[in-house]
Amino acid sequence: MTGSWTKTVYQKLSRKKTYVEEIGVEKDKFKRVLNVVDLTALGTGSTLGCGVYVLAGTVAKSVAGPAVVLSFILAATVSSFSGVCYAEFASRVPKAGSAYIYSYVAVGEFIAFVIGWNLLLEHTIGTAAVAKAMSNYLDSLLGDPQKTYMKKHFSIHMDFLGEYPDVASFLFIMSIALVVAWGVRKSSTLNNLFTTLNLLTVCTVIVSGFYFANLSNWFIDKNDIPPGVNGGNGGFLPFGWTGMVAGAARCFYGFIGFDSIASTGEETKNPKKTIPLAIVLTLFNVTVAYSSVASVLTLMWPYYDQDPNAPLPVIYENLGMPVLKYLVTGGAVFALFTT
Repeated sequence: MTGSWTKTVYQKLSRKKTYVEEIGVEKDKFKRVLNVVDLTALGTGSTLGCGVYVLAGTVAKSVAGPAVVLSFILAATVSSFSGVCYAEFASRVPKAGSAYIYSYVAVGEFIAFVIGWNLLLEHTIGTAAVAKAMSNYLDSLLGDPQKTYMKKHFSIHMDFLGEYPDVASFLFIMSIALVVAWGVRKSSTLNNLFTTLNLLTVCTVIVSGFYFANLSNWFIDKNDIPPGVNGGNGGFLPFGWTGMVAGAARCFYGFIGFDSIASTGEETKNPKKTIPLAIVLTLFNVTVAYSSVASVLTLMWPYYDQDPNAPLPVIYENLGMPVLKYLVTGGAVFALFTT
């Protein structure tokens, strides 16, 4: 009796959704309007956000130094293995649901159930993190008006909560929710526009960065590091290979986002070909952008003196280029919107 019950429970937990019989015969619930350009813009916009404008400076300052370039390349290599898996699954099961539906078809219902809730947790935490980064970024550039006012009048004294209610983050999330609810075609067009502006900003950063580049910033002697500053041992690998690998672990977060492409299976034209191609193009674009920006970031200004909240605008301000400062600030806003 017990054995029969256990077998029944196991069968129910491990039952799989058959693509041909259960998924393939369903009518499409969404309009197939997205093409390769739309999906590549979606993946690039979702991935190329905090990593360029915030993460690179943070990792360079206290984790990897100029070797943050290698950290991004290592993180990209690891992410590519996940990317090709998504591409393979997307070509075999071109339906909405991303990793949830892939697990349901390949492994079983229980694993899909766990992964589905993990995806929900990932997107919830990711949304909160990006909204907070957006709020901190703008607040820092404006002289911390929100932080000063909210800490003075609505300060929170609990270890597991923030220091103050972040109203800007809340408004940011609500505005994005309204855009998404607007419809896939309209929100995709807006996403393409923001992604294009983001890429133009990144190109501006790269070109101007190489103009102001100083190769000696990659080989700073330990004795030239100001006292009291955590600059490691200087050089290209001031925190050693362990710092570079630790930086790669943090940079890996910057490549989370291309999986959003896989969730559009029912809204994509010819998803078996379009989704894998878009994933590959996204990973290539993002890797080049991250590596290039990380290079110019550490070439323009010493790694130990990077601003962890808004590194690029602060660097341009220190270099006496206010126009580029505000241009990059605008690009960062567009990037965080698409993220």
